[in-house]
Amino acid sequence: MSNIVIVESKNDAIFMQAMVEKLNCDIQVEKPIYIDNYERLEGLSATKLITTLKALEADLQKRDIEKIGIIIDIDNYSEPDRLEWVNKCIQQVFKSETLSSTKQFIDICGDNGTKAKLACYFTNFEGKGELETLLKGIKTQESPHADCLDSWKTCIESKGKKIKQKDFDKFWVNTYLRFDTCSKQDQKQAGRKCSMYEFDYVMEHKKDIWDWDNPALNDLKEFFKLFC
Repeated sequence: MSNIVIVESKNDAIFMQAMVEKLNCDIQVEKPIYIDNYERLEGLSATKLITTLKALEADLQKRDIEKIGIIIDIDNYSEPDRLEWVNKCIQQVFKSETLSSTKQFIDICGDNGTKAKLACYFTNFEGKGELETLLKGIKTQESPHADCLDSWKTCIESKGKKIKQKDFDKFWVNTYLRFDTCSKQDQKQAGRKCSMYEFDYVMEHKKDIWDWDNPALNDLKEFFKLFC
């Protein structure tokens, strides 16, 4: 039986895969947590999520899918609003119950009668944000270069300009990777080894720049335990 997790982007998939591998190392379970594949939305919209779910609905029997997970950013929405949005997308494709919370499976049924289970999780840090917001919250290294961006942000705003928190968090994480955690050797290839553009390299070689035991990850860990 296959387990599928739908994520928004390549970097989301890279981080979630690292989390799954980390859980396999640190948590004793009867069977290892195993995600067969990540379906990437490459940006979030109702149309993209519905299209992805329809493709999975067509594949339910063929791919023998048992469990489906949806991981999207909470951004600045409340959990009830995000759940309502996800439920509307699900019900465009499946006969199903309604998701009333994250980290809880509901039963879904495709047109051909094939059944599976589905659950969702919203990437966040302290109830807001996206992947970069979470990464900023679980960093382990001293971050003087990235932290000084707060002064830059204040300066920008004093001149009547604004930067969205979403964009600021991305800027912060990129600065943290490029200037606070990049070794002298890696700086010679900073674009490939010290940036979100090559996040797979970062997650393969520099996992220790994130705190994998941070309580902010507890809910995400609980979500993945559903796939044991």
